[in-house]
Amino acid sequence: MQVLKFGGSSVANAVHISKCIHIIQKAVEKDKTIVVVSALGGITDSLLHCAVAASAGDETYMDSLKAIEQRHLDAVRELIPVTSQSSILSMVKKTCNELEDIFKGIFLLRELSTRTKDHVVSFGELLSSRIISAGLAARDIPNNWKDSRHLIITDSRFGHAMVDFPATQKKIDAYFQTGPVNLYIVPGFIASDASGTTTTLGRGGSDYTAAIYGSVLNCRGIEIWTDVSGMMTADPRLVSNARVIPDISYQEAMELSHFGAKVIYPPTLQPVMNKGIPVWIKNTFAPADPGTLIEKVSSTTGSIIRGISSIHRIALLSLEGSGMIGIPGFSKRLFEALSRQQINVILITQASSEHSICVGVDSSQASMSKVSIDEAFATEIQTGTVLPLIVEEELAIIALVGDNMKSHPGISGKLFGVLGRNGINVRAIAQGSSERNISAVISTKDVKKAVNVLHEDFFEATYKQLNLFVTGTGNVGRRLLQQLAQQKSFLLEHLRLQVRVTGLANSRKMLIQEEGIDLNNWQAELEKAEPMHLGSFLKIIHSKNLRNSVFVDVTANREVALGYEHLLQKSISVVACNKIASSSPYSYYRRLKDLSKEFNAAYFFETNVGAGLPVIGTLNDLLRSGDKIRKIEAVLSGTLNFVFNHYDGKTKFTDVVKQAQDEGYTEPDPRLDLSGTDVMRKIMILAREAGHAIEMEDISNNIFLPASCMVGSVSDFYRAMEKEELHFKKLYDAAAAEGKKLKFVAGYENGKASVGLQHVSPSHDFYHLYGKDNIVLFYTDRYPEQPLVIKGAGAGAEVTASGVFADIIRAANA
Repeated sequence: MQVLKFGGSSVANAVHISKCIHIIQKAVEKDKTIVVVSALGGITDSLLHCAVAASAGDETYMDSLKAIEQRHLDAVRELIPVTSQSSILSMVKKTCNELEDIFKGIFLLRELSTRTKDHVVSFGELLSSRIISAGLAARDIPNNWKDSRHLIITDSRFGHAMVDFPATQKKIDAYFQTGPVNLYIVPGFIASDASGTTTTLGRGGSDYTAAIYGSVLNCRGIEIWTDVSGMMTADPRLVSNARVIPDISYQEAMELSHFGAKVIYPPTLQPVMNKGIPVWIKNTFAPADPGTLIEKVSSTTGSIIRGISSIHRIALLSLEGSGMIGIPGFSKRLFEALSRQQINVILITQASSEHSICVGVDSSQASMSKVSIDEAFATEIQTGTVLPLIVEEELAIIALVGDNMKSHPGISGKLFGVLGRNGINVRAIAQGSSERNISAVISTKDVKKAVNVLHEDFFEATYKQLNLFVTGTGNVGRRLLQQLAQQKSFLLEHLRLQVRVTGLANSRKMLIQEEGIDLNNWQAELEKAEPMHLGSFLKIIHSKNLRNSVFVDVTANREVALGYEHLLQKSISVVACNKIASSSPYSYYRRLKDLSKEFNAAYFFETNVGAGLPVIGTLNDLLRSGDKIRKIEAVLSGTLNFVFNHYDGKTKFTDVVKQAQDEGYTEPDPRLDLSGTDVMRKIMILAREAGHAIEMEDISNNIFLPASCMVGSVSDFYRAMEKEELHFKKLYDAAAAEGKKLKFVAGYENGKASVGLQHVSPSHDFYHLYGKDNIVLFYTDRYPEQPLVIKGAGAGAEVTASGVFADIIRAANA
């Protein structure tokens, strides 16, 4: 014998019921079958709504009842041929008339007991099971309908009755031993107490009904037919790439169902577990899918973690006080206070110091819990040895479940590491000695992010999703977006990274698309977006709370740079092409570095020095490996190198600078480059990264631009340069007379930094530096005489964008 149970979504309407009948027909061909049926989807809630409305004196319950009746009549008319409808339509109307009488009594008395509630909601399963039985008969599939209230006996705990298994065993055995057919239809969820009064087995109890029949009759298997193809590794509403678990143990399934997996009702597995009866979770709408097999011992292959689940609406109750230390009985009194109010404890954790004990309960019971516990400890609270109960709400529990965790150390560390890197604070933790479950209490707003990042880390066949928020769509920003679009497939295939630009902004517009912006059409989409407001843009990034978020700054905007600290505090990584933050006062630079460590958020700014050259990364590698920087010499301005490589005393200096600007090598205001300010920032950043607290005013600048070039607008600057052509020619001629070249050199040694124009001889590393190249010489303990040299293109949108791209990948792997 086998048991098939169909849930509310599977029998929601005539079309769905027809699918169920097809499945039942095939099952009966193989073995004697019991079919357990839930109410039509949503009917139980509708019946409760009617009852509550009637008890409140709200006459609209009549309208709701008419809608319930009409829905069942429609199902009959669509499911059963006209010639066979009469008796079943009459049954529906008669049943609904009986319901109307009950509601009228509730309305008059303004009273709704748990006993009456059970009686009211039982009508949902009674109606649906009778309709399905008639539908089968109309298709010449013989079956017996039997009221479960005559077979399943419980106590009188209305709403969540406990089964009397010895009494139930006798009744079920007696009935099925004399049964004349191979197919039985029974309503789920409902039962009766010893006096014959209707009881229910708890919401979701139809699964439990199937398990009761299966266990008592020692069936060969139970199939739970629902609207998903099995138990999933995570809630598919939260995790888009969640997948079906092919097989799972009874204990794992119970843990997952207890912690929020709604596919199966938690008590269902208790009756079948001792007898080793397998349970299949199958999809009514995709019957060919294999589903999930729940059995005594699941396969040991696959992931260490079987699934990730969560419970929302949790309140954390904390009882604390010095008077608890070393005094026995506090836990007992706490749990007794909760038990008296029939409050279920979901999670327990206690500090080894015995100074505090925390329990998790449903948020709806938090107020009642506080009153009861404060009353139980009134004397201690009055004397100050125990504090009044602390209640924290808007929390949730996430749980990792898997039998295989016991033999694999490091799971807890990985769990907390993943949550920490994404800025998810853990309020409490719990793990049983079986090591089958690790639970953590977190903020409700972090649940989606937490489940997703855990799923990424523990189910390695999937990819890691990176959410980028890019500010700046100028030359470098455009190239970066092009490179991201070009490498999208490569990153997914080779690095298992799904990089998507979730936010995009420039000085005029800002665009947020959680599913990812189309990088082949970003300009048109951004143009239609809302006006840019930096504060709003940052708030949206915070509120979205997306996993693996990276803020990418490809602007030169001071306000944007000042926003980094707020991002890092939310564990949002920052990749900065913008030099302002790292070259701002040392206190702010240091604060950003410290926040990066404190909140496990990457802060990378490789392109601040040398564009795409690995200058800062190499410097940090030297320091991390134990080396010490003794001296730095560098040509750090691609713009200035380009200018002095092309200026020969014949072409006007103004024309060379204009060419550099036209080719994209200079800042919008070239004076930032030619004045040496940009180079000062860069050498300061390198000195700071080498471990020295240095400010801009500590750097000497041997500026070569005449004072007249430093006033007015950019146009005024170009006009002033033309007038100062003789000055620039003298600089060139002086160096040429010595057989040397002009190079704008930055240096750092013994705590002092300087920048300025120098005459460089042919024997120097800087002499053969062409185009827009940069070069950095690191003199260290390991490289005392022959320096470590980094040389290459130090300017240009393409190479700078590639440097930003590389930082993004580093942030993903941080």
